[in-house]
Amino acid sequence: MREKINELVKEEIDKLNVSISDVNIEKVEGKNVLNIELDCEETIDLNKITEASTIINQLIDKEETILKENDIDEVDIYSKEKGGEDE
Repeated sequence: MREKINELVKEEIDKLNVSISDVNIEKVEGKNVLNIELDCEETIDLNKITEASTIINQLIDKEETILKENDIDEVDIYSKEKGGEDE
């Protein structure tokens, strides 16, 4: 799944210097949620997450088979937690 999502969105989110670090599907309150975790060299601010989310959602919506094949009800896009690293 990660490879499929990454292949679909990589070119566009690379422009934001953002990458996908993880993709998984989890059942939450009876719904199948597609979780997409974003990563970046620097801290990802809210504006960048919003911009990346918009791009990813538009591309996933166009490629309906990803959602249908996996019976996805929701897509959740968030940034990878930074922490515990010595800078």
